[in-house]
Amino acid sequence: MSRGEAAVRVGGLVKTYARRNVVDGLDFEVATGEIFALLGPNGAGKTTTTEILEGHRTRDAGEVTVLGVDPQQVDRAWRARIGIVLQSVGDYRDLTVAEVVRHFAGYFPRPRDPAEVIELVGLTEQSRTRNAKLSGGQRRRLDVALGILGHPELLFLDEPTTGFDPEARRQFWGLIRSLRAEGTTIVLTTHYLEEAEQLADRVAVINQGRLRALDTPDRLGGRDRAPAIVSWTDPETGPQRVESTEPTRIVRELLARLPQDAEIPGLSVHQPTLEEIYLRMVGHDADAGAESDAGAESDAAPAPAVPTGKEQR
Repeated sequence: MSRGEAAVRVGGLVKTYARRNVVDGLDFEVATGEIFALLGPNGAGKTTTTEILEGHRTRDAGEVTVLGVDPQQVDRAWRARIGIVLQSVGDYRDLTVAEVVRHFAGYFPRPRDPAEVIELVGLTEQSRTRNAKLSGGQRRRLDVALGILGHPELLFLDEPTTGFDPEARRQFWGLIRSLRAEGTTIVLTTHYLEEAEQLADRVAVINQGRLRALDTPDRLGGRDRAPAIVSWTDPETGPQRVESTEPTRIVRELLARLPQDAEIPGLSVHQPTLEEIYLRMVGHDADAGAESDAGAESDAAPAPAVPTGKEQR
């Protein structure tokens, strides 16, 4: 993929709580127009890292630039250039979907049309529904609507499809692809490995505050070179299983033993999935030994996903 200049640059990033580095020397870049996924077990340092990039937490060491600016020295104009979808935001129980979106549209210098945004996230039929009566998935769609309302150059998505059913999740993926096609840079954190594989141009795996791997989903951790497992049933000896970096050759050899047009009984060829590669990196018990990010909450609480005053104009 041909990528643009870096929208995000991170060098030697460190964040320490209770004399422990929850982010421990991270180095990576996110290109303009790229969908970049951050993966890692709970407590790996993903949330702390993204909050530093968003300007909601201070770092203890390292260099960070986001859209060409140090996020510790940002102004209102910079904040209007980014969009944020946190894991949870304000409730707005007594307002309808349309009222919430129209209200927050006034905080941005060049907002999208509120009705268009509501349609993009699939809430047109609920536009007159009060927030208190929305389902969890619908409320999450409203969170996404507020994140993209300001027409951001850079969009942070933290577990954006939590609570979505499979159909809604795939519709959301289409929205993310359309935003990327418009030139929006997207930083995504997710526990859905399929989501990362479907959307991300590149994937970074973080564990215990350190970068463990960074590559395209199909090449992460040597996935493109890992052996496949070819399985079939031999009529005489029963189930067979072979690991090979040349699975096509194995299948051809099996076919050569059979009459023309015959099928190989029970044939399957399994290539390593992104999830399998990921679990090998972080361990099958993803939470074991990982430090908790809970201590980060003793720092300043993250700012909300959308502006909270007309000063954003």
